[in-house]
Amino acid sequence: MVNSKTSALGIIFPNSYDALVPELVNVRLMASIPFASRYRLIDFILSSMTHCDINNISVMVNNNYHSLMDHLDSGREWDLVRKNGGLHIFPPFMEKSAKPYTGRVGALANILDFLRDEKEKYVVITDTNIVVNFDFKAMIRSHIESGADVTIAYNQQELPESFMKSQSNDLGYYYTFGIDNGRITKIYVNAKDKGVQNFSMNIFVVEREKLIDLINTAFVRGQEYFERDVLLPQLSKLNVHAYKHEGYIARICDMKSYFDENMKLLDDYNLDALFSGPSIYTKIRDDNPTRYIEGAKVQNVMVADGCIIEGEVEDSILFRGVKVARGAKVKNCILMQDSVVEAGADIEYLVMDKNVTITAGKEMKGTGTFPVYIGKHQVV
Repeated sequence: MVNSKTSALGIIFPNSYDALVPELVNVRLMASIPFASRYRLIDFILSSMTHCDINNISVMVNNNYHSLMDHLDSGREWDLVRKNGGLHIFPPFMEKSAKPYTGRVGALANILDFLRDEKEKYVVITDTNIVVNFDFKAMIRSHIESGADVTIAYNQQELPESFMKSQSNDLGYYYTFGIDNGRITKIYVNAKDKGVQNFSMNIFVVEREKLIDLINTAFVRGQEYFERDVLLPQLSKLNVHAYKHEGYIARICDMKSYFDENMKLLDDYNLDALFSGPSIYTKIRDDNPTRYIEGAKVQNVMVADGCIIEGEVEDSILFRGVKVARGAKVKNCILMQDSVVEAGADIEYLVMDKNVTITAGKEMKGTGTFPVYIGKHQVV
């Protein structure tokens, strides 16, 4: 069991993979991208942490974080309003000594005084480009039993197509592992290997004192990336343990993967695999139940509260407050909060951001391989 003697501090990086979905992060960061009709991406990691008694959580924002702060507020929905611990949001330049950073090393170097003052024995570090109901207790237990210096979670899958096609490092770094008897012996950076790989989930467990020592040394040497610059050169010296995640996972790698991973949840098997574990919490919006007006036709949809549906909706994800007028047809679409499809409009394979309006009689269609994105507050 993970008890008070082996308690953990959580650190979340919400900006790490913003470059993967430039359309969606124009007005927000990766962590606050809407997902599965009522959630944001950060809700899954944050809820998983609180269910595993990680109640001291820091969010290391870098830029474009207003929407995330509005969503998290005080952390009440995740039971993080506490005298000790709770939710901490660290913006850039929060202290005079803080400096701009690119990778985790610089970010963690900015909060070394905070890390020294905390009492938890372990630190859990993670990004927010994955959707997962994760058992952090099991991972920490595995870390303790293995005697590792660092434990990294991974799953086995083929590399996303967008990573395979990328010709540069503009989308950021991703990592695959060579593993021997549970120990990571090789770390491959931006590999292009085909077939099933040991793909890093960018979830780490490390002792707090060990992390402080590693970051201190790395920062003095001008290093930026924890995996590439700190762990990879020291694999022969450090015991870096691999923890395999067997459960459901969705990775957001580009607009198509965002569309596809949402649509997968229309399959009950995938929906149950993601949500059958502990509850996923999110910001509460008090609203009426969705109303299906006489004449509405709805088939295979995920619909949040507050919607009004008078037209036809099929194979689609509708967030809170969406309105589909009489005579409108919506198929294979993701409609974010408070979007409106007016009478007679016919849309297919669209991703509509918040407060978008498709005016009466318009016809707009993308394809399954290229869903069309419409930005926030647009009127078409």
